[in-house]
Amino acid sequence: MQIPGGYCQVNLFYLKEEQTTMRIFEKYTRADYEDYYDFKKNFRINAPETFNFAYDVMDVLAEEKPDKTAMIWLGISGEEKRFTFHDFKVLSNRAANFFSAQGIGKGDMVMLILKRRYEFWVSMLALHKLGAIAIPATHLLTKKDIVYRNNYADVKAIVCVNEGEIPQHVEAAEAESSTLQCKILVAGKREGWLSFDEGIEQASEVFERPQGEAGTTLKDPMILFFTSGTTGMPKMVLHNHSYPLAHIQTAIFWHNVQPDGIHFTVSDSGWGKCLWGKFYGQWFGETIVFVYEFDKFVPQEMLQVIQDYKITTFCAPPTIYRYFIKEDLSKYDLSALKYATTAGEALNPEVFDQFKRATGIDIKEAFGQTETTAILANFVCMKGQKGALGRPSPLYKVDIVDEEGNSCPPGETGEIAVHTDQGIPYGLFMCYYKDEALTKKAWHDGLYRTGDLAWKDEKGYYWYVGRADDVIKSSGYRIGPFEVESALMEHPAVLETGITGVPHPERGQVIKATIVLAPGYTPSEELKKELQDHVKRATAPYKYPRVIEFVDELPKTISGKIKRFEIRNKDAGQETH
Repeated sequence: MQIPGGYCQVNLFYLKEEQTTMRIFEKYTRADYEDYYDFKKNFRINAPETFNFAYDVMDVLAEEKPDKTAMIWLGISGEEKRFTFHDFKVLSNRAANFFSAQGIGKGDMVMLILKRRYEFWVSMLALHKLGAIAIPATHLLTKKDIVYRNNYADVKAIVCVNEGEIPQHVEAAEAESSTLQCKILVAGKREGWLSFDEGIEQASEVFERPQGEAGTTLKDPMILFFTSGTTGMPKMVLHNHSYPLAHIQTAIFWHNVQPDGIHFTVSDSGWGKCLWGKFYGQWFGETIVFVYEFDKFVPQEMLQVIQDYKITTFCAPPTIYRYFIKEDLSKYDLSALKYATTAGEALNPEVFDQFKRATGIDIKEAFGQTETTAILANFVCMKGQKGALGRPSPLYKVDIVDEEGNSCPPGETGEIAVHTDQGIPYGLFMCYYKDEALTKKAWHDGLYRTGDLAWKDEKGYYWYVGRADDVIKSSGYRIGPFEVESALMEHPAVLETGITGVPHPERGQVIKATIVLAPGYTPSEELKKELQDHVKRATAPYKYPRVIEFVDELPKTISGKIKRFEIRNKDAGQETH
């Protein structure tokens, strides 16, 4: 399979700024564009074949700006740590030496189960320096999950935080994990484990960059993601060393990070969004990455943190904003906040409107996948379109296609796809690891199909419909869940909702709404009728939910996406994995 190694082209609109010094990303691309169309025509990324983020960005910044703060880390107990770029060079060198001493080298698979611990970033950089392949993983994995990942990904080592039952689950999986050779524990000691803290303390802070065959190239695999699993068992998504370069666009041209700012993306290290929002692109932009470690999301506490640390740019999944707007935002001083973005799921227009009224800030939406970086976005200074995913990224030749792969005209729903017949862009995955059949199913004939449905308007904005698997077919109509969910979100009683289809003998399927009520509302037949009537008024009458179930919470991935397949399986009486 062809892998990226050249220029990539697409679109954007960037606000020119007066910069006293050149930021490091400007070594690889331009910083200023007249408008979106200039960006679309002229944006390029140019990097040497030997590019490695750990050496060519972080270590360079450590030499050029050693005392500049790279990260503020806030622990669960309130403990605060600050790290400079020089700190990360020293710590990652020590970790690379420690890992190397355990036999970890180029091409080896290493799973990281580290929650939001700062050691995640240290370990990632160390693995990049070694040419090993990092596998971020959620702390919610059980024995079965770990066995599955160990064996399918040929995991050689696990670096794990000493919290809760995580180490026990790893130990329970060990006997059934044929390739696992090494267990490394962060923040504590445990029999049968190597201590990360002791290991890096004893290791040298000097690590020479490997040369020749031992070094890395853009084409070498760098990171393996397990997808968040909204439709079933997770897939293994393999990216190479060009992946960080694609996130220049994420941070500079979508998050709008600044060298004198503090960026906060809400994400666990086990999710790809962590690398979208608190790693590569942000440090290309030389901003401070803010990491807030918490076990349970409490809206009031997060808002207080945003206030106290004077966060300037913020990104979170729509779920977070849904909870924010139910709070009295006037109680918090959010004046430092200048920019807000969202991805993970489509943003309901009502959430956009309420947040704008409370803060004066437009939430800029984007769309991408574990397999990609941002394919579509409401980019910096581009006139954002409320409710739209945005316009195509300069990195990707994006299209809406029908089942035969033909381009759909404006207004017609089809599948979001990326053309690769003229080259594979930075940021697009290499393959589904060890699954050629699945790779070919999604990516063939010069076209990568995302599995997400949308339509585009005459101005080139894309509008989300839903996952192809989630579209409901009722009485001859094809109904996307997002439109119905957005209509329900306009009602003050609805905190969040997931729309699915349930079988019906005459209609094929009817719409079901699974609803979490806002504080102060209680389930009743009267409320069901009120919500049904509201949807009939807000959208086409045939789209109203004939079935409504009130629940305490919705099943979600760690990234906050609603697991609609779990709702469907529960309704069908099937076991959900």
